[in-house]
Amino acid sequence: MNDSPGEPEPPTPSEQENEPVKDLPGVFALLTMGTTVAMIIAVFVVLGIWADRAWGTAPWGLLIGITLGTVAAVVSVVKQVRRFL
Repeated sequence: MNDSPGEPEPPTPSEQENEPVKDLPGVFALLTMGTTVAMIIAVFVVLGIWADRAWGTAPWGLLIGITLGTVAAVVSVVKQVRRFL
């Protein structure tokens, strides 16, 4: 036990086990982020390729798909990371 009146006592091991760990994301959260980024970009790239074939606008549909997919992936990752901040 701590005899100093101004210092808080360190938590006991049983108290430490009950505290939720929010400091670092787990492997599952990181795996989710990576999968989300890959899927979002893939969907937009496929849509861009489809647009190029449908309207004969190559390579603009692909470039727009990559750009929109990257922006959407970044927005998604930022939302997921904010939970841990």
